[in-house]
Amino acid sequence: MNLEKIPATIVTGFLGSGKTTLLSNIIRQAKGKRIAVIVNEFGELDIDADLLRSCPIDCEDENQGTTSTGSAVPEDGIYELANGCICCTVEEEFLPVMQQLVERREDIDHILIETSGLALPKPLVQAFNWPEVKQHCTVDSVITVVDGPAVADGRIAHDPDKVEAQRAADDSLDHDPSLQELLEDQLTSADMIIISKADLIQDKQIAPIQDAIRQHVKPEVKLLEVSNGEVASELIMGLSFASEDRIEQVHTHHDHHHDHDEEHQHAHDDFNSVSISLGEVDPDKILSAVNSLVNQHTIYRVKGFLAIPDKPMRQVFQGVGDRVDQYFDRMWQADENRYSKLVFIGKDLEEAVLRRAVEPAVY
Repeated sequence: MNLEKIPATIVTGFLGSGKTTLLSNIIRQAKGKRIAVIVNEFGELDIDADLLRSCPIDCEDENQGTTSTGSAVPEDGIYELANGCICCTVEEEFLPVMQQLVERREDIDHILIETSGLALPKPLVQAFNWPEVKQHCTVDSVITVVDGPAVADGRIAHDPDKVEAQRAADDSLDHDPSLQELLEDQLTSADMIIISKADLIQDKQIAPIQDAIRQHVKPEVKLLEVSNGEVASELIMGLSFASEDRIEQVHTHHDHHHDHDEEHQHAHDDFNSVSISLGEVDPDKILSAVNSLVNQHTIYRVKGFLAIPDKPMRQVFQGVGDRVDQYFDRMWQADENRYSKLVFIGKDLEEAVLRRAVEPAVY
C-alpha cells in the first residue's frame, strides 16, 4: 500500500511558450516512474495529449477498464479535459479525473498537469485542498513557462497582437484581468520559472529578462533558462513544495476582480474549436490552406498531425500566429490507421468553412 501522497507538477504558461515540449522531455526521462498526464486545452481531443502519447511513458496498465464510479480509464495515462480552462470547471471536470487517479494511486508515481495558455493556476492548486484530493495528493510544484525571446523584445508572447485579439474579442475585458495581469498571476503562483527558447536569447539579454520576471515573483523562486525543453527531470520533479499549503497567501489580479464583486467571466469563454479529421494529405497544400484561413478568419492556433503518402513517419503541424512548425515525430505503426487531424482554435469558427478549405489537400 502506498502511504505517501502522489506528487503533482502543474505546468502553466501562454500558448506557444513551450509547455508541451518541456513535458515531453520530462516524460522521456521518466526512468521507470509511472506518470499520469492531465492535459487541459481547447479541442474535442487535445492534440497536445496525442503528441505526449508518443513519449515512452512507463505506466502499468493492469487496471485498465473502468473505475468504481464507472468512468473510463485511459490506457496510456493521458487524461484529457476538453474544456479550455481548468479554473472554469474545476469541480465539473478536474475533480472526477483526480478521483480516478486516487483510485489508481498504487499504479502512479507522479502526476503532470499542463494547463491551457489562458488558465489561472491558483484555482487548480486550491482544488488540492479538497479532502478527497488532499488525503492522497500534493502539489509538488507550480512551473510557469515564459517565452524568453518574447520577454527580451518587451513582449508577453510570441505574437502579442494575436493574443490581444483573443482578449479584445470578449466583452468581459472591462473587469477581467488584462493579458499582462494574467501573466503576472501565472508568475505570482509559480514555485519555479522556466525561461524557454534560451538558445534564441543573446547572453546580454538574460539579465534584463530575469529582472523583468523578478518584479512579480518571490526572491526564493528559481529561474531556469532552457533550450528545446531540455532540462533534467530532477530539477522539475521531486521539489516537494506542497504549494496547496501556501496558495491562499497568493493574491492575484483575478482575486482583486472578485473582491470587488465583479461578474466572473473569462476572456476566452467565447472561443471555440473545430476538429477536422482527414485522410492522407499534401503538406504544402495544407500549409497554404491554413495560411489563407488564418488571414481570413479569427484563428489563434492550429495544431495537429498529418499523414503524408509514402512517408513512414507522422508529421506534426503546429501554428501560433503566423509561425508554423512542421516536423516528423514518430513512425506510423504497421497496424495503425493513417489519418490526418487538425484542431483550429479561434472565434466564431464554422466547421463547414474550414473543412472546405482543407479538403482539396487530401489525396
